[in-house]
Amino acid sequence: MAQLYQILPELEFQEMTYVQSLVNNFDEQQLVNFANIYRSRRRDPQIILLTALLGFVGISGVHRFLIDQVGMGILYLFTGGLCIIGTVVDLVNHKQLAFDYNVRIANEVARMLSRQ
Repeated sequence: MAQLYQILPELEFQEMTYVQSLVNNFDEQQLVNFANIYRSRRRDPQIILLTALLGFVGISGVHRFLIDQVGMGILYLFTGGLCIIGTVVDLVNHKQLAFDYNVRIANEVARMLSRQ
């Protein structure tokens, strides 16, 4: 895990633990490739929080578009963040939203690299 921490220091503990379990059997080059691809595609929870806050100034759902939930993004956009309630819930759960998205991306990248 120390090696992964050196390559991806921005990951929080829960995400680091999950990613470590995915890349246990990777060699050095695969690990570097994983880190480069994953870093470019992952979403920082702070970005999710900041874009969710846009819902209070009239542009609801931007954070849902960022995590590839286009349908929910459109729904939030047209309903004012489900009358602000959905936006408030997402503000509270922004770390979980980011984690769920990042887990999906980590799985995709690990699967892609393990096939090579």
